[in-house]
Amino acid sequence: MDAVTPPVTVARHGAVAVIAIDFPPVNALSKAVRQGLMDAVRALEADPDVAALVISGGPGRFIAGADIREMSQPPDAPFLPDVVAAIDACAKPVVAAIAGAALGGGCEIALACDLRLGRPKALMGLTETRLGLIPGAGGTQRLPRLVGVAQAIALICEGRVLKAGDALALGLLDEVVEGDLLAEAIARAPGVTKRRLSELPVPAGDDAAEEAAIARARKAAKGVPAIAEAIRVIRAAGEAEFATGLALERAAFLALRESAEAKALRHLFFAEREATKVPGLESVAPRPVEAVAVIGAGTMGAGIAVALADAGLSVTLVERDGEAAAAGLQRVADLYARQVKSGRLTQAQGAERLGCVTPTADWASLAAADLVVEAAFEDLAVKADIFRRLDAVAKPGAVLATNTSYLDLDAIAAVTSRPQDVVGLHFFAPANVMKLLEVVRPARTAPDVIATALALAKRMGKQPVVAGNCDGFIGNRIYALYRRHAEVLVEDGASPQEVDAALEAYGFAMGIFAVSDMSGLDIAYAMRKRRAATRDPAERYVSIADRLVEQGRLGRKTGAGWYAYDAAGAKSADPVVEALIAEARAEKAIVPRSFTPEQIQRRLLAVMANEGAKALAEGIALRASDIDLAFVHGYGFPRTRGGPMWAADQMGLRVVLTEVEAAHAAGGTGSEPAPLLVALARDGRSFADWQPTKQAEQQGGQEP
Repeated sequence: MDAVTPPVTVARHGAVAVIAIDFPPVNALSKAVRQGLMDAVRALEADPDVAALVISGGPGRFIAGADIREMSQPPDAPFLPDVVAAIDACAKPVVAAIAGAALGGGCEIALACDLRLGRPKALMGLTETRLGLIPGAGGTQRLPRLVGVAQAIALICEGRVLKAGDALALGLLDEVVEGDLLAEAIARAPGVTKRRLSELPVPAGDDAAEEAAIARARKAAKGVPAIAEAIRVIRAAGEAEFATGLALERAAFLALRESAEAKALRHLFFAEREATKVPGLESVAPRPVEAVAVIGAGTMGAGIAVALADAGLSVTLVERDGEAAAAGLQRVADLYARQVKSGRLTQAQGAERLGCVTPTADWASLAAADLVVEAAFEDLAVKADIFRRLDAVAKPGAVLATNTSYLDLDAIAAVTSRPQDVVGLHFFAPANVMKLLEVVRPARTAPDVIATALALAKRMGKQPVVAGNCDGFIGNRIYALYRRHAEVLVEDGASPQEVDAALEAYGFAMGIFAVSDMSGLDIAYAMRKRRAATRDPAERYVSIADRLVEQGRLGRKTGAGWYAYDAAGAKSADPVVEALIAEARAEKAIVPRSFTPEQIQRRLLAVMANEGAKALAEGIALRASDIDLAFVHGYGFPRTRGGPMWAADQMGLRVVLTEVEAAHAAGGTGSEPAPLLVALARDGRSFADWQPTKQAEQQGGQEP
């Protein structure tokens, strides 16, 4: 945008004035946009030659929400509620011409208008709860007057984004326009009757529907205080005058804006946009990708095939023989059948996507692929053999990706004649559901291959995090230390149930031992055995998990692991595990001691942040916020805590360092305080201070 061009301009079309917003990329409601809107509405209302107003965001746009950057700065007038109030109070009809996203504050502006026209690709929603907030410019009061309290609770608490057809059905849009939206809005505006939602009564509701909506919202809240506040303020719309409800809404919004949860969610909002900014890729174009192949059609391979087919790609699913290929296709079909049964897809959509996947045992078919993802067993010899064969058949320029979780990508790339084409695409199970995609960069990978991986992640709707090549990359490297110290806590006196309960109280959906049981204890066991020959004898090794595996206790799949499981899958503490733990303690002459939930939380957070600091210093992670994204999107770290590095900053790095020193004393070699952590703690700085790229460079609209 030209620096001298104002973000809000006015054009006259006879007696109709069009207020046009042009503030790329998403028309976020910055101070300049708010001021421009306020000035335009006031001036046009006073102009006797103007009969009606149209607010337009231009082709393909409306207003995609607040400028999130400004939420971390002191409030600056004009405030959005005042802008919305000016539109609402305008004596002349105001039409919203919605050609794109009307989200958050943008939706509140639209609700203050008298008529809302939208293009078929318009989107509407009050999405503030995604950032730990509630609508703060009348959305909690106007929406219930349009759709009722129960529906408003569902829409606001879920942060739901409605497509044009759904918005029309609920009344958020008055009409969907197939042709020239702006021309239609200009033509209709003079004849529009004033219809202020602020003056309408709240429709009589169904108490049962309202209670059901509240129950669903509370169940999904996951520690976000904004949900309870949204429910309280929305219900007030049906119980109090409009002005009273507005005052309640504004007070709640301002309090929530300063909450720890909202700050953590804003941090993640910017982190997600920062993660794709990779030094050296600024002007690098990705390679074209349309035909893809997946080698290995097990659980992970089938999930990857679904993720690719969902992105509109043609997928060849390659297995060792025809029988295995057919079984792989059946796994894909089963995944789609579940989505159809749950209502996420129609029968026709499921069939169409399944039709994008072709099973085969013919390796020659790989010659047509622009990108190949290997998803075979986690064994270096197996993967090296696959890449030798792949090197012989893949076309020049094809991207060769491996889904390895731990293995050395440089060693895999070295068996090919084209290491520049090799990249790690580490999906997380279930691959078609989990949002995280670690893009692992071996030493000789070409920049356009990384650019291709990032473009593919965007196409699949994944959150990419670029990682350097080391054992476990970012996520599993840190997770291994996290798990190891959880086991140290157990050997020192905590029970698995106490550790899990502390983590769940912190906000994790499941504790680490329950997660291990769900994943299967044999996976980590195999990794430990692979590392055994190189393990430093000064590293404390807890053998309890090994003993569980050696007794055939592999977790949920065998009905027993760290917990016992009944026929329905419900877990309970197991005396067998208690006896194994007691035996391990006795062998080391450990006198068990008790730990509070806070001590458990502090210890495990500290070791995660410490290992993260090592990954940063080594260049394995580009920035601390990338580590936060990896754990939020891949390992269940609670979003409202912002990720381990953000949470460590909030704790204070001097406190974290003290805890890491205690963890080092307990865990031995491998748990030493990271030099970066020591330096930052000494200087009173944070991991956020260390980040090489600043969030202030970003545009902050609330995109869907």
